[in-house]
Amino acid sequence: MSGARATATPPLGPPRAPACPLPAADPWSADPYADALRAGRGPLFLRRTDGWLLPLDVERWCAEPDPADLDVLGRCEGAVLDVGCGPGRLVAALGAQGRRALGIDVSEAAVAHTVRRGGRALRASVFDPLPGTGRWDTALLMDGNIGIGGDPAALLDRLARVLTAGGLLIVETVPDPEADERSLVQVTDAHGSPGELFPWARLGTRALLRHARACGWRPEDRWSTPTRTFATLRAAPRAPADTARTGAR
Repeated sequence: MSGARATATPPLGPPRAPACPLPAADPWSADPYADALRAGRGPLFLRRTDGWLLPLDVERWCAEPDPADLDVLGRCEGAVLDVGCGPGRLVAALGAQGRRALGIDVSEAAVAHTVRRGGRALRASVFDPLPGTGRWDTALLMDGNIGIGGDPAALLDRLARVLTAGGLLIVETVPDPEADERSLVQVTDAHGSPGELFPWARLGTRALLRHARACGWRPEDRWSTPTRTFATLRAAPRAPADTARTGAR
């Protein structure tokens, strides 16, 4: 469903300019990640400090959207912000449909890949000042990006301010519904070449809904494919003070 609500469309800005300077330690610009995006394939992993490895699906990220992705895109409303857009398959697909969409990612390689695919993207963290704050209709946290920052409550609180009141958040969770983990990880390849350590989280759908309710979100839907799981949340109406602040931007 592509029905955009009658809200002001956030300005997307130039596709390559950063929203603001990024910290020097940029884990996703480590060579293993950039190299995998250039090649369009892994193997690539998130490695915990205890040695546990989470395989990253680089081939799927660099391919065209699959049926599960297309289902997600069909649920998007209005102007869409893809948080942690990676190599940009979703942003590019939305643009090809004539939809207003912007990807943000801390990886320079990911942003460059998105732009080459025809999508709009900024090199920025979701916690940076962003264009259109308070006026995005939909935000995406795909491919496990609820883990960004290692603090789901802080991320949900931030996105409630990025979205318009009543805005839609689509989250891809891990298949274990009760998973609720936080750890320090690094990006690494098959040769063990390490990137910088950074905080990450993994959430299943039930754990996500617990965090969401505590943060004032309204759970709306959940669904799954044989290998992937998703949920949608609605942002709560803003208090008058919050409405005044976002309206002044």
